[in-house]
Amino acid sequence: MIRYIRRAAALCLVLLAALLVNAARVMVFESGELDDNPANRRIAIDRYAKPRGEIVVDGKPVTGSRDSGQQLRWERTYRQGPLYAPVTGYASQTYGTTLVEHAEDPVLAGTDPMLAPLPLWNDLTRGRQPGGDVVTTVRAPMQEAAYRGLDGKRGAVVAIEPSSGRILALVSSPSYDPGVLSGTGGKVKDSWKRLNSSPSQPMLNRALRSTYPPGSTFKIVTAAAALDAGVVRDVDAPTDTPDPFVLPGTRQVLPNEAKGCADASLAYAIQWSCRTR
Repeated sequence: MIRYIRRAAALCLVLLAALLVNAARVMVFESGELDDNPANRRIAIDRYAKPRGEIVVDGKPVTGSRDSGQQLRWERTYRQGPLYAPVTGYASQTYGTTLVEHAEDPVLAGTDPMLAPLPLWNDLTRGRQPGGDVVTTVRAPMQEAAYRGLDGKRGAVVAIEPSSGRILALVSSPSYDPGVLSGTGGKVKDSWKRLNSSPSQPMLNRALRSTYPPGSTFKIVTAAAALDAGVVRDVDAPTDTPDPFVLPGTRQVLPNEAKGCADASLAYAIQWSCRTR
């Protein structure tokens, strides 16, 4: 009788060892594959179980989070959404993330290792920290002035601090409210379809993803070349330039919007954006 008990116990030990080996295989060797499986909703549920960190402009958050009470609990909200959409982008439970929401997603979602109290803490606990805040260099008054100046017309404004490269304002018009894309369901899909089918293309970030002729900005380049080559030595000296100016080799007349551009000095021409050479 004891012999049969020993055999049964040995079989149980073998089965237990097999279960432990299989559990280790699933939890260690196949964990990455299972995490990336589209059918695994636990990743999405965990991702939206806590509020995201905030995107900050001039010391104030321009984003927020709303408890939806659904399985994907926390949805993204935006303060003055159309104003800052070209900066923040959107964080959608249906369509993913863009712009700052995408570039700084590990920090905002709380998965970045630098948010952990100890190295490898997140790997050991398989958890994540509360979302961290992302501070931008955008200045609210400049952003608002550029947005009001465009007044819904198609165009873009970017203000950069030359000494540091910091972006002080970044506006694209017409714009949209990224908050309408935050959650899931029919309303979000309808908003996505409406925005993408609009002739005015509000979701096109014209400040970052469109190309334009250089226009008057290239006058700085030609002026710098003239100074560097010694063609102009005194920026305040008058020049021999007519107003209007006939383009060489053509009959095309190039008028000036400003007054006083005839024989204007280089300094005056740059100040008032004269179309002379």
